[in-house]
This record gives sequence, structure tokens and C-alpha cells, in this order.
Amino acid sequence: MCTGRVDLAFILRAFLNGADGVLIGGCWPGECHYITEGNYLALSTTYICKKLLDLVGLNPERLRLEWVSASEGMRFAEAMNDFSKKLKELGPLGKGEGIDRKGLHFKLEAARDLVPYIKLVERERLRVPVKSEQAYHEFFASEEVARLFKELIADKLQMRQIIALLRERPLSGGEISETLGLSPSEVSLHLNSSARQGLVHFDESRKRFVPL
Repeated sequence: MCTGRVDLAFILRAFLNGADGVLIGGCWPGECHYITEGNYLALSTTYICKKLLDLVGLNPERLRLEWVSASEGMRFAEAMNDFSKKLKELGPLGKGEGIDRKGLHFKLEAARDLVPYIKLVERERLRVPVKSEQAYHEFFASEEVARLFKELIADKLQMRQIIALLRERPLSGGEISETLGLSPSEVSLHLNSSARQGLVHFDESRKRFVPL
């Protein structure tokens, strides 16, 4: 299968199912068998997913993209051994980062639910004009992309995390803050915004927020 078919949702699903890491192996740039040049699509997906992992508190090094042709069996073995060693250093998913398992689940679930929107942002605002590894690296490492991620994705991701958590049971702002590791001010900001959009409301009888 072409690496261009490795959907962002597939990677997040693997982490949701408890995988400590994900390695994607694909053809070298310039050697794609398809006119779509799927390896560059995979490169873009990898950079975006690494930013998402960072946003939910996971080490981006848990995701790796390696260029390996069908004839490079030795390189493949070396890449797998090196990645396995790295994952042992990082420790079990979430535990190695000191993230509560339940909180991590809601964060990853929210990221997965946001995939259709993220794809739209990628198509409209995160297209790299030049197909080269260097161009992709410079683009996704730029301050402009960092700003776009903050404005268009990071805030929406936190709101999704809160909504996913409230679907489980009504919670106070403090309980949400403790579970998701967000500051009280961030939680208050997102709850107020969600209330204005008709997504949540405060139940006076229970003194808890509930989803609509």
C-alpha cells in the first residue's frame, strides 16, 4: 500500500488502541510508483500528526517515517531495531510522559474526531508549494505554521477534549482541569465559548457542566 494512503485517523487510532509508537515505511521521495507522489502526502501527514501528539502531551518521537525501498531489507531491520530501542527509552504510552491514562484517552479521541477538520485546514492552509524534504521541514518548522496550528487547531482540539470528557459524565471546571491537565483559565475560556455555541450548559442543580 502506498504511504499516501496512511490516513491521519489510522495513526491516531493506533495510539488510542495503546500502541507505544507507530513507524511508517515508504518509498524514497522521487521513487513513488503513483502520480500522486504519495510519499510526500505521508510526509505532510507525519509532520501534522507529530504536532498533534505534542499538543496532547505525547512525545512526537513516538511517530517515525522512514524511507525504505523493497530491496533495502537491512535498512528496514536497522530502522525497526532503532525505533524499538527508542520506544523502550520513552516508556509505555502516556506513562513515559506522566499523563493520566484516562485523560490521554479523551485527548486522543478528540484529536481523532477532529481529523476531517484538520484535513480541510491542511488542504486550504498547509500545502507545501515545493516537493522536497527540505521544503517540507522548513515549512512545518516555520513560525507561520506554528501560529496557524494555535489559531486553527489547538484551541478546537482542547474544546473537543472537554466535550468528549463531558459526554462521560457532568463535571465541574476544576474536575475538567485536573483530568485533562489544562489550566483553569483555559477550561473557563473553552467552556464559555462552548456555551455560546450551544454545545454545553451549566446545570445549576448539580453544579456541573453537561453537554447538549
